[in-house]
Amino acid sequence: MPRLLVHVEGQTEETFVTQVLGPHLYNRGYVSVSARLVGNARQRERRGGIKPWAMVRKGIVEHLESDAGCLVTTMVDYYGLPTDWPGRCQAAQSPLSMRANVVEAELLADVCRCMGSSFDSGRFVPYLMMHEFEAMLFSDCRRFADAIGRSNLASDFQAIRDLFANPEEIDDSPRTAPSKRVAKLVAGYRKPLLGTRAAMSIGLDAIRAACPHFHAWLQRLELLPMHVCPSTGRTG
Repeated sequence: MPRLLVHVEGQTEETFVTQVLGPHLYNRGYVSVSARLVGNARQRERRGGIKPWAMVRKGIVEHLESDAGCLVTTMVDYYGLPTDWPGRCQAAQSPLSMRANVVEAELLADVCRCMGSSFDSGRFVPYLMMHEFEAMLFSDCRRFADAIGRSNLASDFQAIRDLFANPEEIDDSPRTAPSKRVAKLVAGYRKPLLGTRAAMSIGLDAIRAACPHFHAWLQRLELLPMHVCPSTGRTG
């Protein structure tokens, strides 16, 4: 049975993996689901804490090479992604709905080049949240508000949500990114604690129903164990 390592951007995503994503995937055949920070731990509360791609790729490649039964994925924001990450500059010229896909395809291609022609590309599943973790919390605005103890804000959250086709499209302006919108409404908003609490209350079913890119990623992860050879770790 495979092990999954998720390279995440910060503490909130790290907690989400261990408390929400992991328990779900254990029921899909994984024996281990763990997270590793890709950003500088001392900077993870600040935008721009993600390391250059060459450093992140080094960690990904090391795990893939050292553990044949390990599958690797990422969970980082497209918003604020360093421009040295493959596809980042090209994606800026693409339609909004395709930007994360453009970068993900280039990340996969780059890791495959590093791993060599014999590498099973199914072992690396890059995923970028289009903007921020908080965007997913707008999947159910009532539960979001209730979970953070601000039930009176449900209508305000819903008003933000209604401006976009889905929560993943809530924009990436420095002033109106999802976390900035939440912080304007919730004084002292503590992302790791309240964000994870809200995600647990909302639940994966509601998030994946509202967030198509997240759903596609989770669906791939759910199906991978069925195609992994126990002796080699290869997918097929």
